[in-house]
Amino acid sequence: MSTKILAVDVHDVRFPTAAAGDGSDAINRGDYSATYVTLRTDREVAGAGFTFTNGRGNEITCAAVRALAHHVVGRTVEEIFDDPVAFWRSLTADVQLRWLGPEKGVIHMATGALVNAVWDLRAKLAGKPMWRLLAELPAEELAGCLDFHHITDALSYDEAVTMLAEGEKGMADRLAELARDGFPSYTTSVGWLGYPDDKVRALSRQAYADGWRAVKMKVGGPIEDDVRRARIIREEIGPDALLMMDANQVWDVDEAIANMARLAEFAPYWIEEPTHADDVLGHARIAAAVAPIRVATGEVAANRVIFKQLLQAEAIGTCQVDACRVGGVNEVVAVLLMAAKFGVPVCPHAGGVGLCEYVQHLSIFDYLRVGRSLDGRMVEYVDHLHEHFVDPVRVKGGRYQLPTAPGYSVTMKPESIAEYSFPDGPVWRAKA
Repeated sequence: MSTKILAVDVHDVRFPTAAAGDGSDAINRGDYSATYVTLRTDREVAGAGFTFTNGRGNEITCAAVRALAHHVVGRTVEEIFDDPVAFWRSLTADVQLRWLGPEKGVIHMATGALVNAVWDLRAKLAGKPMWRLLAELPAEELAGCLDFHHITDALSYDEAVTMLAEGEKGMADRLAELARDGFPSYTTSVGWLGYPDDKVRALSRQAYADGWRAVKMKVGGPIEDDVRRARIIREEIGPDALLMMDANQVWDVDEAIANMARLAEFAPYWIEEPTHADDVLGHARIAAAVAPIRVATGEVAANRVIFKQLLQAEAIGTCQVDACRVGGVNEVVAVLLMAAKFGVPVCPHAGGVGLCEYVQHLSIFDYLRVGRSLDGRMVEYVDHLHEHFVDPVRVKGGRYQLPTAPGYSVTMKPESIAEYSFPDGPVWRAKA
């Protein structure tokens, strides 16, 4: 029985997080928001997807989804997956919208929302969580979903098929391990830049008591403040726990190198986004200068081509692909395969609203079928806004538990959509 997509509903959903300093870093003081998409069908099931934004401007990504929606409406799920690359290119290469990209910016983010919603719909129809759907697809079928245009010098279709076929070996044992132990994680909730020192200390102490052995802090303010805050966190988590740092692109290349020389005494595991996201050569220079501290980046890398260059230039030691900044599942899987080929572990970007729900599936799939190792792999966790989702993440002892419900775990509760819709939801009307 085929499933036809009848309509695309788009919601501008925003949560007022800025006032409390949640999510604050060297460049962001925003309200965590989602351009939230529902695919209504001729059956009882609906597909859900979103792209994450930081508040004002969410209306632009909503408009971009509406501009692309005609590529989805009227098509069946079966038709889409009969030729998934053609479908993906209908969104990324729309002849009237391509000028606004190509394959970057709000159009590509809107693509990610729609593509993820289509995959969510497929997984729900199959009765499988997204990680299982992906992990159980035949190698040729999964590789056939990927657009290799512009990346064949780093990854070919045949290489992808070989890697995915190899990934079937031992998958049952890896799955049993995850079911028993969960997937390793780290928390970013202890060290937002807008938090006062006493809150940073209390949150760090509590995180350690709750079983977290990897935490991340924001840096990029005055360097003396960064040093002081790093000392507080290291005092609370001890010498053996991992401490990651995130500059959110605020530094120039030489500044990043100098500041990491100051912060090296606190044994950071990685420095995240030490400079401008598009500066591949700058990242490479920083990586060489700060080693053995790793350089991590990718949350705002626009597409698979940027990741290809970062990997080819040996510019990163940790790949942080975002579930919806790039063009959804199809492009993420291509990045996972390239990272595995270059021997770089993937720790996807999460936090925000709903990103943890998304990326748990990607990391589980990566371990089961692509990277096949937990070495250097962790899923970011931020303890914000999970209560708004029908199937929220479950974390125990610093480890993600396997999702079991069908789909991509990003279906938002109707009451949350109504309450936080901008500008007419009750929360925002009260603030007007």
